[in-house]
Amino acid sequence: MLAVKLKDPIAYEFSERPEAGETMAVAPGIVWLRMPLPFALGHINLWLLEDGDGWAIVDTGVDVDESRAVWRKTFTEVMQDQPVKRVLVTHLHPDHVGCAGWLTGHFDVPLWMSREEYFLCRILVADTGRETPPEGDRFYTAAGFLPDQLAYYHKMFGMFGKYVTELPESYVRLKDGETLQIGDHHWEVIVGRGHSPEHACLYCTEANLLISGDQLLPTISSNVSVYPTEPGADPLADWLDSLSMLKSRIAADVLVLPAHGKPFRGAHERLDALIAEHVDCLNKLEKICAEPKRAVDVFPALFKSKITKHNLIMATGESIAHLHYLVNQDRLMVGRDGDGVDWYRSQS
Repeated sequence: MLAVKLKDPIAYEFSERPEAGETMAVAPGIVWLRMPLPFALGHINLWLLEDGDGWAIVDTGVDVDESRAVWRKTFTEVMQDQPVKRVLVTHLHPDHVGCAGWLTGHFDVPLWMSREEYFLCRILVADTGRETPPEGDRFYTAAGFLPDQLAYYHKMFGMFGKYVTELPESYVRLKDGETLQIGDHHWEVIVGRGHSPEHACLYCTEANLLISGDQLLPTISSNVSVYPTEPGADPLADWLDSLSMLKSRIAADVLVLPAHGKPFRGAHERLDALIAEHVDCLNKLEKICAEPKRAVDVFPALFKSKITKHNLIMATGESIAHLHYLVNQDRLMVGRDGDGVDWYRSQS
């Protein structure tokens, strides 16, 4: 994830936040559950919405014992043992979808998800235990991976299913522009792309709330990556288009309920800052490619943090996303050498 330089364009709504595994009401009928994560990004915000005589859950945390323990405590202490009536997932990443299969099975309720997210998630869960495909080796070789880095990719392949329970065999599709009634609130589905294929945000105009998932975060920009399954993709173009689209569809003073960080106002300014940060990175990238560069050579133009084996795959995917954007804008050219490595060079 890119670090974003902020000039405090946003204002946090609450001076406090829940402790890990605890909850806090943010609006009538809407509860914030701060779920711990076993990763460097140590939490995810989940949202509990009163839904008539029960509850709707938005996002679920990864499927580990600690998450299930937090959920069981929440069922009793916060939800007062009322039933969960549906589980909604913004997108397929494990911290959002991990417990979805367990929750829907536990309560025998439907899973609500966009189509592309649902089917890709099922594919990724099915990869668990498989050997790495040759397409993956070609992709990361082209990016400049050394043999030990390819070996780490082999080790990590298929880890998605470690944190995600199998999804139910059917689902309810979330579609852009549709309106859902959950309890006393009406929520418009707004689909963004780039961070994931068909990310669903939920926007309530009457309460002036946006459950933004990873589409809009207060202090970091969500990872936008190219993966071996679609090696020629241009997700950054989708991401930038989605940021502009989101700005056109939400109120400037909406209260944003993000997946990471604290609820905040200043959505329009934050969206502008995210776009500006990527534009700045693209300009830096074009300059350093005055001499031919591989994807693994351009990290200094994009990231402040040190790139290690633990974040190498994400950093490489994000670098390729920015490089592809510039190639498609005719600002870079790319050629593959005899060893299967791609080299990018500025057009000017």
